[in-house]
Amino acid sequence: MSEPVSRESLAQSLRHALHVSPELVRGVGLTLAIGVVATAGRVAVPFTLRETVDNGLRAAGGPDPEHVEAMVAVGALGILLTGAAGYLMNTRMLKAAENALAKMRTAAFRRIHRLPLTSEDAERRGSLVARVTTDIDTMSTFLQGGGLVLVLSLGQLTVATVLMLAYSWQLTLLVWLCFLPLFLWLPSLQRRVARAYAAVRARMADMMSALSEAIAGATAIEVFGAQAHVRHRVDEAISQHEREAVRALGTGAAGFSCGVLLSGLVVALIVGVGGWGAFPGLTLGELLAFVFLVQLFTVPLQYGTEMLNDLQNAASGWRRVAAILTASPELPEPPVMPGPRRELPPGPVAVRLDRVVHAYAGGEPVLHDVSLELRAGSKTAIVGETGSGKSTIGKLLTRLMDPTAGHVLLDGTDARDTPLATLRQRVTLVPQDGFLFSGTLLENLTWGRPHLTSDQVGEALRELGLDDWPATLPAGLATQVGPRGQNLSAGERQLVGLVRAHLVDSDLLVLDEATSAVDPALETRLRKTMDAASRSRTLVTIAHRLAAAETADLVVVVHEGRVVDCGTHTELAERCADYQRLLAGWTRRGTAGASDTEGELP
Repeated sequence: MSEPVSRESLAQSLRHALHVSPELVRGVGLTLAIGVVATAGRVAVPFTLRETVDNGLRAAGGPDPEHVEAMVAVGALGILLTGAAGYLMNTRMLKAAENALAKMRTAAFRRIHRLPLTSEDAERRGSLVARVTTDIDTMSTFLQGGGLVLVLSLGQLTVATVLMLAYSWQLTLLVWLCFLPLFLWLPSLQRRVARAYAAVRARMADMMSALSEAIAGATAIEVFGAQAHVRHRVDEAISQHEREAVRALGTGAAGFSCGVLLSGLVVALIVGVGGWGAFPGLTLGELLAFVFLVQLFTVPLQYGTEMLNDLQNAASGWRRVAAILTASPELPEPPVMPGPRRELPPGPVAVRLDRVVHAYAGGEPVLHDVSLELRAGSKTAIVGETGSGKSTIGKLLTRLMDPTAGHVLLDGTDARDTPLATLRQRVTLVPQDGFLFSGTLLENLTWGRPHLTSDQVGEALRELGLDDWPATLPAGLATQVGPRGQNLSAGERQLVGLVRAHLVDSDLLVLDEATSAVDPALETRLRKTMDAASRSRTLVTIAHRLAAAETADLVVVVHEGRVVDCGTHTELAERCADYQRLLAGWTRRGTAGASDTEGELP
């Protein structure tokens, strides 16, 4: 599956990254100045070498030990200065990089939570995790190991060239002519490297997705004996990443290898030509100094290609992160208008759907011209066959997504004109598969209201008739639920969702088959309690059992994305063929497996 990736050029990517994370360049002037001092310390070595040889060891009156000692001291001082300046520069670079990237991770994570639900369903979770982790890690590697060093290397290249010209313009020209083919080849090489590392980042995301799915679905894999199939998928994802990584590294290594080869050849050529005496005015000390300057000249070229590889890898990672940071949220906040913001009035919420049409991205409409009105404080059951559009209506009521056409009105106000923070406080959806986080049962029950105490939770459990449930668990409310609630049964996980919703105390509660894993007897108990507790709210149930429809004030029948009838259970059982068919199916299932007697907690 293709993933959204920014198509920015390298320069655009760098500018965008600096705009998003200005911390990257905060204090860069001082860091650069320290780097210049470090570079100057390296230049001191060839200078002291020339002085030591020409005016110390080969002085006119014989060797001059004092001059040699002075030059050795100057050289040692230059080396110490270089080391100290390099340490300070790297420390500042590391702190700035990690500070900026930590904020970038936070921004990317928060942005992911504002992405459209359709995008999160389409783009696998492992790929999103890769964007917050490994893709940003590539930027960290570059910034810590090569960002500012790449800039200083260009400065070192310039300084070395100027000093070489001071000794011999002919040898300097020879050096540049030797490296000219490499300079001309580098732009083409970097384009190939950029494409190669873009492929590496994409394959890394695929590998993360395959691994995360295999780990999260370990139980299902074991139950269905699908180990061989899953191993093949994971092995193929790993192999594809390996192939792309080897190809990218091979492409980048070509530039590094050429730089090393040319460096050795140039040094040998300079020693040969200078030693042969082609330039009589060049002293031995100057020749040795020139050779050291050639090393200063070639080292940036050798490692510059490797740093450019890191730069391309970082840029590829950034483009993937930028696609998240710049993605438009599907649920925009209403525009800020003069005067007080529109808020929902307190109390149960009246709901109206006005000619609603909805289609998921790239698909055909799943709802067609749906119009519906639900009284404030009413109990409504929405029924229909699998795939009829019931859950889509639930998501639109709670504004987890917006309709393609038409309006969803809450207390007469379009849901899009109500601040999202208000909606999340006043409107709640309890899905069929509620997500549980690692931690205790108490922590999961109070996820929407973390300030609540265990006594308040206990009171809520008593209101729902579930006060005996914690006693059946090993440590009561302190029981560890495990990753994704794996230590609880499916029914118990659904109970967590119901208790959460009750604790949030919203004014519009939508239950999307939220008790499908609970046994019918317990569901009957829960429904009576929920009905009693829902007198101060509007309750909408996506129904999967007869009991929900029987006790509802209004039953809405949905078939192939259209509302085909509305009424009470009794009315629809007499006149609506679609409802009669559903009723017959419920009756058959109830006769086969349900019991009207009091049931135990799941």
